[in-house]
Amino acid sequence: MTRAVLRFAQHTIRHETARGATFHAFCAAPDCEEDSGPQEKQEPAQDWCLRHTGRTGHDLFRRVVTDHARVFRDE
Repeated sequence: MTRAVLRFAQHTIRHETARGATFHAFCAAPDCEEDSGPQEKQEPAQDWCLRHTGRTGHDLFRRVVTDHARVFRDE
């Protein structure tokens, strides 16, 4: 028979600011497959949405923000 001792530890997950984030906007209009491409800052993705609306009249977008997270063991 094998015996094991289990120990549970609390952890916290936090945004890792040093690694930054990626911002990406996608047009959600039917049959439109245009997107902003991944951007290191939020403003270029937002500006793309505004330009795209002005050019096409499309006014609905899906925004995706990807960041990094680090897990810390609570002491």
